[in-house]
Amino acid sequence: MNPRSMTKKKQIAILGSTGSIGTQALDVVEQHPDLFEVYCLTANNKAELLAQQARKFKPAAVVIANEERYGELCALLADEPDIKVYAGAEAIDGIVEAGPIDMVLTAMVGFAGLSPTIHAIRQGKTICLANKETLVVGGELICRLAAQHHASILPVDSEHSAIFQCIVGEGGTPIEKILLTASGGPFKDFSLDRLAGVTAADALHHPTWNMGAKITIDSATMMNKGFEVIEAKWLFGVEPESIQVLVHPQSIVHSAVQFADGAVKAQLGMPDMRLPIQYAFTFPERLPLATERLDLLAHKLEFFAPDMEKFRCLALAFEAIKRGGNAPCALNAANEVVNQGFREGRCGFMQMSDIIEKAMDRTPFDTAASYDTYVETNAEVRRVAREIMEGMNN
Repeated sequence: MNPRSMTKKKQIAILGSTGSIGTQALDVVEQHPDLFEVYCLTANNKAELLAQQARKFKPAAVVIANEERYGELCALLADEPDIKVYAGAEAIDGIVEAGPIDMVLTAMVGFAGLSPTIHAIRQGKTICLANKETLVVGGELICRLAAQHHASILPVDSEHSAIFQCIVGEGGTPIEKILLTASGGPFKDFSLDRLAGVTAADALHHPTWNMGAKITIDSATMMNKGFEVIEAKWLFGVEPESIQVLVHPQSIVHSAVQFADGAVKAQLGMPDMRLPIQYAFTFPERLPLATERLDLLAHKLEFFAPDMEKFRCLALAFEAIKRGGNAPCALNAANEVVNQGFREGRCGFMQMSDIIEKAMDRTPFDTAASYDTYVETNAEVRRVAREIMEGMNN
């Protein structure tokens, strides 16, 4: 008998199942139906797609964050009486605490991912972390809670998964340097003058990755890489000075680690998020996965230093994590406002970093690593950033 057939299926909650990470996670589940079962699915607004997923994977529950879509979702699943339907942020916080759940994939976008992650950690669930804002906003709190409740945090971001894969088997050997790779986005070769005129439509054409709109804009500004620097500090216990960002346009080397003896280990692969998702789901095992294989003869590998003048958001992220306290939370809040503003044509590409910097300068500094501090900072900085953005347009 196949030993895998005797293994109890892992019950997985997928937060943000209708987004890019969530849909690819469901593909991984579908490839290994003997190992994984979906316990619950959540989405923000996409009731129709959430209902389609629920019909296919038959979870115990679904949650739509936007309460205005609750009635629509109930109607779409009216003939699925075994699937419980809930709505609202509090329902997401509650569902992740369900006893049967083994693993929670946090693929929600933005600050909204922080609260359900905390609720899951407090129940000792394994966290497959794709919501980078959780560690950007509350890294100190999250790490403390994870240790207190013996909850494992497994990285799903391709770069952090790569780093994790590089250090597995090293027996706690100190990391001398993390080499964090970045595609550079669609504007890496643009001049400052040319950058001033780019549009959201231009920014949404990422050269190597297929991602959601918010993270694609963050990639274009390199704020996404700044967030990943902050994540790496908390995930791997290194200081920002030991993290080097390298622009690698081919997105083949997903990141690397340099050790005390000078050895560098890197993880390479095609740009496909299903690999890091599955690695988090199956760690410490590696299982077959139907993805495109890497042919090194078909790819050149290039590396460049990032231009901190053109991509000021990356510099602001380094400044925020060096300052600590609620500064990274303020960074994230202001970025969420300008990211949406840029997508809606309410601010220019180069204005985004200006607004973020001004909003952070107007934020009272607070060293308290508490959830209440983060909630208050998030609300206040959003207000200030919107005010600054509106002022620029008047």
